[in-house]
Amino acid sequence: MSESFLYQSTSDQVAGLEIAGRPTRDLISEIQCLYQEDARPWVIGFSGGKDSTATLQLIYTALIALNKDSRQKPVFVVSSDTLVETPLVVDLIKTTLIELDQAATDHEMPIEAHQVVPRMNNTFWVNLIGKGYPAPTQSFRWCTERMKIDPVSEFILEKVADFGEVVVVLGSRSQESSSRAQVIAKHRINGSLLGRHTSLPNAYVYMPIEDWSADDVWEYLMSAPRPWGGDNRELLELYRGSNAGECPVVIDTSTPSCGNSRFGCWTCTVVTTDKAMESLVEQGEAWMKPLLDFRNKLAHTTDPAVKNEFRNFKRRTGKVTYARGDLQDDSQDSRNRKHVPGPYWMSYRKQWLEELLRIEKQLNESGHPIELVTREELHHIRREWLNDPNEPDWEDCLPAIYKRVFGKDIDWVQNDAGAFTKPDADLLEELEAKHGVSNTLVRKLMELEVSMDGLSKRKGMSDKIHSVLTQDWEDYEILITREQIEKDGGYQEEMDRLQAELDELNRITSE
Repeated sequence: MSESFLYQSTSDQVAGLEIAGRPTRDLISEIQCLYQEDARPWVIGFSGGKDSTATLQLIYTALIALNKDSRQKPVFVVSSDTLVETPLVVDLIKTTLIELDQAATDHEMPIEAHQVVPRMNNTFWVNLIGKGYPAPTQSFRWCTERMKIDPVSEFILEKVADFGEVVVVLGSRSQESSSRAQVIAKHRINGSLLGRHTSLPNAYVYMPIEDWSADDVWEYLMSAPRPWGGDNRELLELYRGSNAGECPVVIDTSTPSCGNSRFGCWTCTVVTTDKAMESLVEQGEAWMKPLLDFRNKLAHTTDPAVKNEFRNFKRRTGKVTYARGDLQDDSQDSRNRKHVPGPYWMSYRKQWLEELLRIEKQLNESGHPIELVTREELHHIRREWLNDPNEPDWEDCLPAIYKRVFGKDIDWVQNDAGAFTKPDADLLEELEAKHGVSNTLVRKLMELEVSMDGLSKRKGMSDKIHSVLTQDWEDYEILITREQIEKDGGYQEEMDRLQAELDELNRITSE
């Protein structure tokens, strides 16, 4: 099929459309004019959802109608894979990007598809299972910036470094969020179709479907075939099956949350229940039920009534931390402090990793190929366990867990195993019972000694030893008792009270 025929066929089907009070042909002309206005390359954010698909389809339709000499400026389509995306969406995105790349090559279009992922130290599983971060909540949503914003921002900044300036094309709509609409209006450049990016220098934002409603988007998507081939019926069925919205490409903190939507992470615990995942399972995707159950298990750990069961009483700093409670005034009353639990206990992290790997094995054996935890993530998790600040895994359990599940090894880095072993840990536990000295404290001091071994100058050694010794090494009950005394007036008041009782006793006995 010739390029001109392809465009003409698509154009004929959408030419008569009027969306959001504007003929579609006018919007396509606007895109063409803006594209040819300067040499700044475009970066299109693609999440696989309806809005970003409509935007990508508009851009492709507009550019393929230009002659080849007029479409030399590069267009980069960037999709962010958090590595825990809903599996059905992952498959749809991969298929779309492959088809897009092939069509762009066939039609000699300057379009390239790219998929970005978080840095390994910022992935969901390295943070949650490796470092023990609690499952995300509304008040502690540590995942969005690490897993979504940063990878896309880094890609955009690379293009800014290469070309000086870029135009970021997004499928954002004002109707999605009132706060988003305010941000869009605030950064709009007067007399221009572009706005300034909220945080990235030399990056400008164009939103061709800003004024569209959700119904407008579906009207457009279902009115014509995709210009790179095929149609959007699979996308429509996915929405019907989930009965939910999508997670947009996140480029800043003003982008709406993915917590209530389907096109987000299957592990998302920002909401109490994932109704979209439940709907997909009920509508015939029963193979995803183990993922939903695992997600619900993580969500349960965020319940204030039980979270102390799953989390260490110390933070990763080795300190027990307290935060101000909800005060009715501006006072700094220390009695309103409440304990802030730390990372997940190592025992739960080991248990969850094994369960996750068993789910992966089960799904693959039942004909659903999937990698829930990448092998590179396993290496990072192992390092985090070996060097955990509170519970170092001297037994080096991760390779054993993997072999227990899959019956084989992978190429583990030998020197990751650390200097100490399980017999060492057992001996320190015996000595703790005998002498009453924290075995974890002794472990940390021994690890510090090993880390400094061989250095000709041990600069800062005393400071590091002091840092270890000043951590909270007492049992939880002792620490809580001490905190309670401070809440009730502090040690000085307690000493004053006891002194007063002693003085009174002395007075009575002397009479």
